[in-house]
Amino acid sequence: MDFDFSEDQQSLRDAVQRWVDKDYGFERRQTIVKVGGFDRAAWDGLVGLGLTALAVPEDQGGMGFGPVEAMVVMEELGRGLVLEPYAQAGLIAPAVLAHAGAEVRAAWLPKIAGGEALVVLAHQERGARYRLDRVATRAEGSKLSGAKSLVPAGDQADAFIVPAQTGGGIALFLVERGAAGVATRPYALQDGSRAAELSLDQAPATLLVGPEQGLAVLELAVDIGIAALCAEAVGAMDKLVLLTADYLNTRKQFGVAIASFQALRHRMADIKMQLELARSMSYFATLKLGEPDAARRRALSQAKLQLGQSMRFVGQQCTQLHGGIGVTDEYIGSHYFKRLTTMEMQFGDSLHHLAEVSARMQDSAGVFA
Repeated sequence: MDFDFSEDQQSLRDAVQRWVDKDYGFERRQTIVKVGGFDRAAWDGLVGLGLTALAVPEDQGGMGFGPVEAMVVMEELGRGLVLEPYAQAGLIAPAVLAHAGAEVRAAWLPKIAGGEALVVLAHQERGARYRLDRVATRAEGSKLSGAKSLVPAGDQADAFIVPAQTGGGIALFLVERGAAGVATRPYALQDGSRAAELSLDQAPATLLVGPEQGLAVLELAVDIGIAALCAEAVGAMDKLVLLTADYLNTRKQFGVAIASFQALRHRMADIKMQLELARSMSYFATLKLGEPDAARRRALSQAKLQLGQSMRFVGQQCTQLHGGIGVTDEYIGSHYFKRLTTMEMQFGDSLHHLAEVSARMQDSAGVFA
């Protein structure tokens, strides 16, 4: 199988990398963290690159690119520790809205492509424990009541994609932030990004996907988010490993660089192995997004499980190899560690996906009759 990127994909990577290097340096990121974890000017920069149009169909004003291009973008955003919720608004929202009626698609997809609308998925609830089929928010006709947690940039979004229980099952609705009965309470996450609690009290909503397909489309949306998160994690780990290697080659003890110590070289080899395992599973996750539901769900859980293990290992080992400086707020390495730690918990932690993989295993390898 050919894993080389095409010329267009490489050009896309280079464009995002240049933007990160020029316009999203560590100092600017620190400033964004201090003002709340979201910057509209930075978001406009992503819009200016055309990234919000990446996954939108061409007939709705987008580029119509696929999962591999999305993976390329997410890797570079991961290397730059970009706080703005690109995967949510630029990849997940278009995928869900593509299943809506023609009128809704025409109203919202061109806005997403042009950066005029920031739409995010609001699906997490207290007590659900990452289970997508456990939804307490209820729909009474076209009115929603309930609460959602950890909504990315929830107080900055223009609209939310909200799963809710109907008489026939889980359906997906679009709720505008400015609508009556909608309230948000923002806060910062450990990695500096912005999230919010979302409260709905008889809030008017537009039906996107009915209960016949609501849960299936929600699962697809989360799987797209997992694949994007895996790619972002690979980018972040790539950069953290480079930072660590540079530090080991610079820091001296007993008159020599500590990179020459055999014990530390062995630890770096283990870190590199975990990074490459993560990269392989990120590719695997991206390529499995087009598979049938059962195969896709199993593959994405397998990928998230491996990425969770790799993120924890790489983050902890690289931080330890830095010594005391590795946990200081002034050093960028600590922020990669915090971002990797936060990502391990998003879209299901490692224990959740271990259970998902176990539940979906069909082969007995001849152990059981």
